[in-house]
Amino acid sequence: MRQSPANRILILLKTDGPQLASTIGGALGISSEAARQQLTKMGEEGLVEPVTEAASGRGRPRQFWHLTAAGNRQFPDGHADLTATLLATMAEQLGQGAVDAVISARETETLKRYRSEIEVTADLPSRVATLAAIRTREGYMADHWQEEDGSLVLVENHCPICAAATVCAGFCRSELETFRATLGADVEREEHILLGARRCAYRIRAI
Repeated sequence: MRQSPANRILILLKTDGPQLASTIGGALGISSEAARQQLTKMGEEGLVEPVTEAASGRGRPRQFWHLTAAGNRQFPDGHADLTATLLATMAEQLGQGAVDAVISARETETLKRYRSEIEVTADLPSRVATLAAIRTREGYMADHWQEEDGSLVLVENHCPICAAATVCAGFCRSELETFRATLGADVEREEHILLGARRCAYRIRAI
């Protein structure tokens, strides 16, 4: 994606969630008014929308800018419509067993590929960092960090296979198992795009 002001705003809202115009302006190095003008233009194009939220205490309500469905579609979708249609047709014509076989084969191939890039003797934070880099390369816009309690968090701000996963939840289950096997760690999904969250987030702990 080219780094025009509009694209930078789309990426910021995708990775960090709803933002104030002043925050967006600061991130882009422009004034709040310039950011509002850009946001208004993007709103007219249907890419973003403002949502007024009450401030805590006696403060004035604040206007946060959100991505719309059209804004989210600006990011790679892995040929969403075609994939979803093919999976639905496969399940209908060949049975769910055929879909499960495809998911299993994909899991095996993915695990093999991830293990070829992730050093098994490295410490867990390093393994998570490498996995995040791989997932970002694959279009998931991943990030990671370590919490004060020592656990690690992997977040994916975008899901290029979301349409496929919507049709067949087996993809999400498979990816969770792939993470566990690749990292050799306890991995739990705490936020899930398919359940309405803005992103998928995983809590990772050493076994």
